[in-house]
Amino acid sequence: MDTQNPNVPSHAHTPVTGKKHPNRRHPHTGLVHDNTRHTTRFTVIGNHLAQHPELSLLAIGLSVHIQSLPAGARVDIKSLAARFPEGTTRIAAALRELEAHGYLRRVRERVPGGRIVTRTISCNQPGHSHSGTATPRPTPRKRTRPPGSKPLPAVPHPAHPAPALLQQATDLLADLHRHDPRLLLSTHDTAHLAPGVAAWLERDVTPAAVRHALTTDLPPAALRRPAALLAHRLTAQLPPPPPFATSPASPPPARHPLQTCDGCDRAFRAPAPGRCRDCRTEGAGLPEAA
Repeated sequence: MDTQNPNVPSHAHTPVTGKKHPNRRHPHTGLVHDNTRHTTRFTVIGNHLAQHPELSLLAIGLSVHIQSLPAGARVDIKSLAARFPEGTTRIAAALRELEAHGYLRRVRERVPGGRIVTRTISCNQPGHSHSGTATPRPTPRKRTRPPGSKPLPAVPHPAHPAPALLQQATDLLADLHRHDPRLLLSTHDTAHLAPGVAAWLERDVTPAAVRHALTTDLPPAALRRPAALLAHRLTAQLPPPPPFATSPASPPPARHPLQTCDGCDRAFRAPAPGRCRDCRTEGAGLPEAA
């Protein structure tokens, strides 16, 4: 009875299952994240920006950089071009993309000294601004598009979308087909492009100049998507805000000729000969002769 069974294992083996199985291949392919939780010096970026379907890679990276800067940092084209190797042309185009999609706003305001300055406002969530000076962008309505069609590119939006301004922009777009029959736009396309035209008109561009920018140098062939071409032009050729008109500087005070004081022979400036200020003051304090 003390004979052991050599076929019985001396101890139970732990089964190898799941990811530890030597014959099981790693189930994940492609990207693998090696993340460490940040506790200091970090910026929260939404996936709506990091994975934006229409923004260029340069625009996304530039927006991430701007959102990481402290308040008051300089983000003009020259300062950004000095920081990055892309150059002023590409950086200016990326800033226009961010402005067209609501991630940047430029507002002009008067500082206490009376000077007009342009401030750049960075929005980490377009349409959810808490600034009192910002105009919230309207929530886009759900639009029905034909199957397989691509959405139109985004267009700039005016800082103050007044109804009269949008109506003027709509009338301008509806009249384009009179200048080129290929620019006959649908109601949906006109509503999409109207804010972009309004942004131009808000920057003191005349309707004739906007019409010229949209209808000049068009491709000679048939236009497959005229609204997309117009949207691209409204964004890529958006002019800068107009400078504020300043009042002419007042002329400098007149410079009087040198005169010799009749009381102390000291030279002083005055329009006519006489006494200098000191002699006039001393003379006023003397008692009158009897």
